[in-house]
Amino acid sequence: MLEFFTAWWDYGFMRNAFAAVLIITPLFGLLGTMIVNNKMAFFSDALGHSALTGIAIGVVLGISDSLSMLVFAVVFALLLNKIGRKSAASTDTIISVFSSCSIAIGLAILSKGGNFSKYSSLLVGDILSITKREIISLLVIFAVTFLFWFAAFNKLNAVSLNRTLAKSRRINVRLMENLFAVFIALIVTLSIKWVGILIINALLILPAASSRNIAENMREYHFFSILFSVFSGLLGLIISYFTNVATGPMIVIIASILYFATYFYGKKL
Repeated sequence: MLEFFTAWWDYGFMRNAFAAVLIITPLFGLLGTMIVNNKMAFFSDALGHSALTGIAIGVVLGISDSLSMLVFAVVFALLLNKIGRKSAASTDTIISVFSSCSIAIGLAILSKGGNFSKYSSLLVGDILSITKREIISLLVIFAVTFLFWFAAFNKLNAVSLNRTLAKSRRINVRLMENLFAVFIALIVTLSIKWVGILIINALLILPAASSRNIAENMREYHFFSILFSVFSGLLGLIISYFTNVATGPMIVIIASILYFATYFYGKKL
């Protein structure tokens, strides 16, 4: 019986996927807390959609898909921040407009000549295809992100609570907002291949939202968010193996169940 439940570990691609989940999910859980606090759910969703345009630009210019997607995501994030600060329209409206325009341009270019089938796998991702070399790249991003988080968290938190108060304490609000946007762009872009464009935003938002339902302080908020993210990722990976369902959607299903469970639990407290 035990051998049946541990059979998945015999496959190299499952071990690679397991390692990738252990690296990616804590980042999602950590960054997700600030995304939820700043009400940036639309922002991360728009970044995911912008990946198609980044790939399309790479196709047109004849450069690497990954490089073009990464550069475009960073530029896209900084542009959203700049316009959001100056426009009189609500931020979610601006982001929605950019997101819609971006995905439409990407689809138009990539679907020309009926070639979009080559990129359709990006919609739901395929973490089982990750290689050891790509895992090492994720480890580097993991280390850099955590260093940034520990160095800048207090400033980021101050900006999210009150921008005017943060400025009065000589915090460069614009710089902190841009740095955070760039890190979100990096994590989203580098994870899309394995997580999927359609569901990556859910993996950023659901663990943090679940944690917010039950956390009583900032420490618990971060702890539970990371815990829920890792738990959803590992359980979703194992269940997807036995049910022959795509890993990304299964992880989101587990994360959604956790959200509703914590929501109703929090209501009873």
